[in-house]
Amino acid sequence: MAGFGSLEVRTPIFSGENYEFWKIKMVTIFKSYGLWNLVEKGIPISDSKKKKKASEEISEEEDDEKAAAILMKDAKALGIIQNAVSDQIFPRIANADSAKAAWELLYGEFHGGDHVRSVKLQNLRREFEYTRMHDSESLSAYLTRLNDLINQMKTYSEVLSNERLVQKVLISLSKVYDPIYLVIENTKSLETVELQEVITILKSQEQRFELHNADATEKAFASFTVSSNGQNKNAANSGPSKA
Repeated sequence: MAGFGSLEVRTPIFSGENYEFWKIKMVTIFKSYGLWNLVEKGIPISDSKKKKKASEEISEEEDDEKAAAILMKDAKALGIIQNAVSDQIFPRIANADSAKAAWELLYGEFHGGDHVRSVKLQNLRREFEYTRMHDSESLSAYLTRLNDLINQMKTYSEVLSNERLVQKVLISLSKVYDPIYLVIENTKSLETVELQEVITILKSQEQRFELHNADATEKAFASFTVSSNGQNKNAANSGPSKA
């Protein structure tokens, strides 16, 4: 889908999962094209008596041109929605004749009622509580995984406090981070320290781990090389003697 100028806006494809994330991205795309009002409110109903002044300043021809322009914009918005769903989802909106109709069909089916949303949020809360960093997992990978979960909770209007997030990050790290966790706990107030500051400290420690591992690998390789060279020299010196 072509965007403004040379830019191209790629519509995310909805296949039945993560509807809330898809909806947020789509709303942004519609707004960037000036189409969101049509998608949200639909095509305005034409009332010639309201639209025309007594002096007939607006002719029927001009009226028809404006109506055609609106219909064209709505068709564009509908096309965007149609192209943003998978082949499995498309049949659900195939008969929708307006962007608003297609949007509401998807919203009604996948947004879910209060009970469904409550159950989903409860599952996310449970997953958040039990999420832990794996021993073989990098800090960056874990923080990305945790952040994805937090963002999913936000789509259900669950916003966690900074203090709660700081506590979660620190208590869910792998054991190798225990020393730095104790340092943070003893030098910072967990009630007021910003999450980003904690993450910066942890990432700095991760870099030290990586440097230490790199040095250990380099030393082991150097030791292996020296050992191999020594064996080669010994082998050369212990070769067959001249008669």
